[in-house]
Amino acid sequence: MPASKVGLPTVDAERVEVSDDTLSVDLSDGRTISVPLVWFPRLLHANARERANWRLIGRGQGIHWEDLDEDVSVEGLLAGRPSGESQASFKKWLKARSARQKTNTSRSRRSARAN
Repeated sequence: MPASKVGLPTVDAERVEVSDDTLSVDLSDGRTISVPLVWFPRLLHANARERANWRLIGRGQGIHWEDLDEDVSVEGLLAGRPSGESQASFKKWLKARSARQKTNTSRSRRSARAN
């Protein structure tokens, strides 16, 4: 049950940092919560630029990574819930990501040769 439904104050995310192995979120009540990045496989497989491209959603109730199509809720972090994405869904995303990266690499090489 969400905290707001049991009369507890809501806590919002204010700042996000993603390292090679940790997702850390500064909260509006002064706490910082850190969880292992392996909880969120899309973030784990992202590069530094993609990890840094986040925005707060729902007035800080969640975090969204546009490049990764990943959303993480503050409620889920506080409850200790890792990503609920199925292995099948993640594998499909990873396969599509690999295909996009190969296409982008090929385009970059062709562009470099043209110049």
